[in-house]
This record gives sequence, structure tokens and C-alpha cells, in this order.
Amino acid sequence: MAALTDLINQVEDKTLRERLLREADRLTKQKKFGLVFEEHIPECTPLYGIPIKRGNVVAKKAGVICDTYRVTRISSEKALCLHLASGESETLLLSDLVPVANFGEPIYPTLQPIDKVENAPDSDLWHTLIEADNYHALQLLEYLYPTPFWSLGYAA
Repeated sequence: MAALTDLINQVEDKTLRERLLREADRLTKQKKFGLVFEEHIPECTPLYGIPIKRGNVVAKKAGVICDTYRVTRISSEKALCLHLASGESETLLLSDLVPVANFGEPIYPTLQPIDKVENAPDSDLWHTLIEADNYHALQLLEYLYPTPFWSLGYAA
């Protein structure tokens, strides 16, 4: 934004310069839609649906996802956790926790069937619906189908 402001400040017409600055300011306050590349790296990703085991890094579901704990012991419905920032131990309910992966740790994609779509009762065709961010859905498809369909002679 600073580079744009510098360019706008080079406009000699004062009225036009002020209008351009107001318009640029308005645009920077609008919500972004579509394909948006954030300017930060996510530090942690929650792994919902993954069972919690001893040694896992977890976070509270209702807390800040990057406020993490290491599970040191599990007994019945509770986990003894070591808070990674403070070093203090805390007993938490397993139902209140979610495993997390820190940036750079591998996450292996999986598909979980939740429903099905049929073309017609007498058809052999089937469809798969994938609910995910575009990038993660494409990674999953690449993992499941490593040979590109166009290399097999099919038309796109």
C-alpha cells in the first residue's frame, strides 16, 4: 500500500490526488473474496476427527488454536497435559481438546464418506463431493490419483 500511496502523491492535481487516496483507502478496508493468498503462514492446523494419543500436541477447541499442550498421560475421559509455553501441567477433558499440526509437519489427507450422490438408479456413474479448501482438495486428488487423466488419453 505504501508504494501505491507514493505513486498517488505524485499526481499534481490536488483534487484528483485526494479522490485517489480516499478510493485506495476504501478498497483496502473491503473484505477479500475469491482466491486470496494471505500474508501470513498458519502456525497450527486443527486435526478434527483424529483420536488423541499420549505424546500428541493438542489445543483447546474453545481456545486459541496456537496455545498448545503436549499430552503426557490419558486416563478415562481426561488427559494430563503440559502447556508448551508455560511448562505447567493441567488436566483437561479429552472432549475439549483437538490434535494440532504445527507448520511444516506432514498432514496426510483422508476422505470420510458423509453422503452419496447418484446419477440415476440404472447408471454406473458415481460422483465424489469433496469439502475442503481448494489447495487441500487438489492435494488430496493428486494423492488419490497420481496419474493425470489427460495422460491416459481422456479429454478434459
